[in-house]
Amino acid sequence: MPAGGYLWWYIDALSDDGAFGLSIIAFVGSVFSPYYAWARRGGPASPDNHCALNVALYSRGAKRWSMTERGARHNARDRTHLRIGPSQLEWDGQALNIHIDEVGVPIPRRIRGHIRLHPRQLFNFSTPLDAAGRHRWGPLAPHARIEVSLQHPAQRWRGQAYLDSNEGDEPIERAFTEWDWSRSAMRDGSTAVLYDVEPGRDNGRLLALRFGRHGSVAPFEAPPIQTLPRTAWRIARRLRSDAPVQVVQQLEDTPFYQRAVLRSSLMGETVSSFHETLNVPRLVSPLVQAMLPWRMPRRG
Repeated sequence: MPAGGYLWWYIDALSDDGAFGLSIIAFVGSVFSPYYAWARRGGPASPDNHCALNVALYSRGAKRWSMTERGARHNARDRTHLRIGPSQLEWDGQALNIHIDEVGVPIPRRIRGHIRLHPRQLFNFSTPLDAAGRHRWGPLAPHARIEVSLQHPAQRWRGQAYLDSNEGDEPIERAFTEWDWSRSAMRDGSTAVLYDVEPGRDNGRLLALRFGRHGSVAPFEAPPIQTLPRTAWRIARRLRSDAPVQVVQQLEDTPFYQRAVLRSSLMGETVSSFHETLNVPRLVSPLVQAMLPWRMPRRG
């Protein structure tokens, strides 16, 4: 991976009863890291020196959030294993095992336990997000099952999950200003993904892809853009839908990034979707960069 580049693996999941949810992002070259941005100002910076495991738990009475960055001496990775400080991810040939041992912020509460993600179908699919092909995205397991067993906070549940990956050869601010992304589980077991990069602009790129249960990848006609209410931090966001969109649950609301569960209409179905918006100028602004260490401490 080149200096200044990045690689991340993203997981989201909801329990079968709807009471629990989570997102996990394992970063090599954390794109949100102020320390990585400051290091790049001094010259080439190694992504392996800026790794973090972001864990967000969503449930009544047990919401947690952690993202501690670790320096290179605390990290290790190979084809099947990634260690970031005391936490690690390991592919055993059948499932992805995630051992979490983190401390939340801003309230220092422990997040500890084990998660096992079982792909129903693995995909070997990647597509550029920018014209130069320096930034790429692809799902690894767009439909998966998850088993969650945590000691802190105490919770055990199973549910439906999603796993994908992004990688880039340069910092994201060199190619993008914003994007909207969503994934929706369809009735036939497929997963529909909408990736709206630079939405509404001449240089934008729209991906509308349906990932089938047995490995097929097919484009579909994206519906028109529906504008959603701005977040509390005044982030503009959009989703393509055949009908008005309902915000079911606001999961994350930050100065530069939001995540929510939405209800919309797609290909004749009413669907529930994980949805994210990233505003890159907000992310790289000096004010936000100065604020981020409060939410993203660094160790070593």
